[in-house]
Amino acid sequence: MEIPSVASFTRYFENIRGRTERVFDSVPAEHGDWRPASGAFSFCDLMRHLGATERWMFAENVAGRPSRYPGHGEQLARGYEASRTYLQRMHAESMQIIGGLADADLELPCTTPGGATMARWKWLRAMVEHEVHHRGQIYLMLRLLELSGPPLYGLTSEEVKERSLDLPGEG
Repeated sequence: MEIPSVASFTRYFENIRGRTERVFDSVPAEHGDWRPASGAFSFCDLMRHLGATERWMFAENVAGRPSRYPGHGEQLARGYEASRTYLQRMHAESMQIIGGLADADLELPCTTPGGATMARWKWLRAMVEHEVHHRGQIYLMLRLLELSGPPLYGLTSEEVKERSLDLPGEG
């Protein structure tokens, strides 16, 4: 999927982020520092990581600058509410940078932290993939705590099955 314009990307990514925020809304604040295993991301780590990579890696790279990723530690924000605020602030800053691009800038190359060179629109697409990957982790972590997140598109899998036709030969 090629990104045709900055405006279409920012609308799309705001929807992606909105779904991620709704999953974070399902995380009880008292579980913010819970992690499924030693050395694994906690919910707060994931908020800080998503905010920091979006702002200090992806947005910097599409602006033609090198990554300045600071990690995801508590030095960025301590606790659940501060981590949520950090994620939202980094997103706002990133969208200012990305929104300031001209459509033609999407075709220009950028260099990733790994040294790969690609069109900026491809790096923005990778940012979306990165977020969706971590959103899946959040859903799994909630299930490990025997909690649930919101249905991604408004229906659970059981509700989709109830509203679907049977396959031929089934009944």
